[in-house]
Parts: sequence; C-alpha cells; structure tokens
Amino acid sequence: MFVEPHLGGKEKAGWIEVICGCMFSGKTEELIRRLNRALIAKQKVEIFKPGIDKRYHEEKIVSHSDREIRSTPVNFAGDILLLAGNCEVVGIDEAQFFDDSIVDVCNVLANQGKRVIVAGLDMDYEGKPFGPMPNLLAVAEFVTKVHAICAQTGELASFSFRLIENKSQVMLGEKDTYEARSRKAFAEGMKSYKKG
Repeated sequence: MFVEPHLGGKEKAGWIEVICGCMFSGKTEELIRRLNRALIAKQKVEIFKPGIDKRYHEEKIVSHSDREIRSTPVNFAGDILLLAGNCEVVGIDEAQFFDDSIVDVCNVLANQGKRVIVAGLDMDYEGKPFGPMPNLLAVAEFVTKVHAICAQTGELASFSFRLIENKSQVMLGEKDTYEARSRKAFAEGMKSYKKG
C-alpha cells in the first residue's frame, strides 16, 4: 500500500504521483483513496477529469466498484492550472485522454508546492504506451503500477484487450468492450484479432 510521503522542510515541496495500469486494475479506486485521505487531513483538494469521460457520471470520478468523489470536468489540460487555485492537492483521473501538455501542467503544479496525484492507463488496446503517460511516468517522483486479474487465465493482468473491432486509440468502454489480460492471453488475443 502506498503511504503518503512527508517531504518536510522550510519550503513547501510539491511532487507528482502517478498511478498506472490496465483497465479494471483499481487505478481510480487508488486515486480516490489517496484523495479521501487528503480530505480527512483537512487539506485543500481539487480534482479533475477529462470532459469526454462521461461513462458513470457527468462530473464525479467513479471507480468500477462504484466508489466516487466529486470532480471538475475539463476539456483542456491548461484549464487545470486556472481552476486549481490555492489548493494543496490536485487529483487528475484518466490522464491518458489529455494531450502532452498535461505533463507541463503537472510540473507547474508540483513546482508551486502542490501534491499532484495522476491516474491513467499506461498502455492502449494494442499494448503501446498511451498518450502522455510515458512522459508523466518519467517526471513523477512516485509511480504505482496496479494490476488486474486476467479474464482468461486468472493470472496477474497488465494489458487491456479490446473485445470489439475498432482501430481508434481512444474508445471509452466498460466490461462489454474491454477485458484485462495477462501478457500471454493478450498476445494470443492480438494474434487472432489481426487474423480476423
């Protein structure tokens, strides 16, 4: 379990935490857990998600297990800088849906002394690095990779396998569209997917 760091000193230090993994691995659940702990500690928290993600709720961040927390939907990463204000903790869900400017936004916020907690898919449905996530992983002080359980084998899963044919990198979906798979099950699925 991730324990919040205390980077004390005369100057208020900021940092970036990234929670990454495949679909159904508990990324949003872990993000909500960390944000709730900050709220219990009476810290000022602002939470954001991409405006395109309306799967569960227009505004709230909701995990697959129905845990939820209020958030502000934004269409552009730069909007987060305008809306974060004087908060101490910034939460960002589904970071892979933002463009590369999200990396600069997170750096600016951390440089302002804020704790920035970001969650997102590290790989797309083809098993390739997803959007700005590789760069966020590179600049983060803390990285947590969470895993799901493979829907085919019951083993540890770190890949998101798309169950329907659609070549768009960004395609919002749930259990009817994606399943978590182990490396072997994902590779086997991709072979049959490319043959079909």
